[in-house]
Amino acid sequence: MKANINEVKKYLNKWQDILRLRDWDITIRMVETKWRKSGDIKIDLEDKKAVLLINRNPKRENTEELIVHELLHLKLYGLDQMLEDLLQLVFGKNEKDSKREFAYTQFMILLESTVEDLAKSFLTASGNQKALSFGRLQKEVDKELE
Repeated sequence: MKANINEVKKYLNKWQDILRLRDWDITIRMVETKWRKSGDIKIDLEDKKAVLLINRNPKRENTEELIVHELLHLKLYGLDQMLEDLLQLVFGKNEKDSKREFAYTQFMILLESTVEDLAKSFLTASGNQKALSFGRLQKEVDKELE
């Protein structure tokens, strides 16, 4: 499935209102090259600007879910950065330190699973009936069944 820029714009507009992100300037960039992600968001917290990166060939089938997921990262970005700074203060900057690596990995897993749970909740509450994407889990299942 190819991502459609008009669909992305429609969902961005809808969810900026719902998530109270109207005060943010968000631009969309469609990624044409081979990319392992379905989407990402780059954020300038001080200037309240963001670039929403969407893979032209996303691994997720539900575009609305993808947009909500990335916008929730924007909504939680201040907390995300504060916790990353705290981890650095506690464990230092050495990325090879096993304690720091463990804490950082656990934080990222918790952040991603929380964002995904919130995205599913918002979509359900808004009446979205499209099937949810299973992304990483589907890849693991496919590998195991090969």
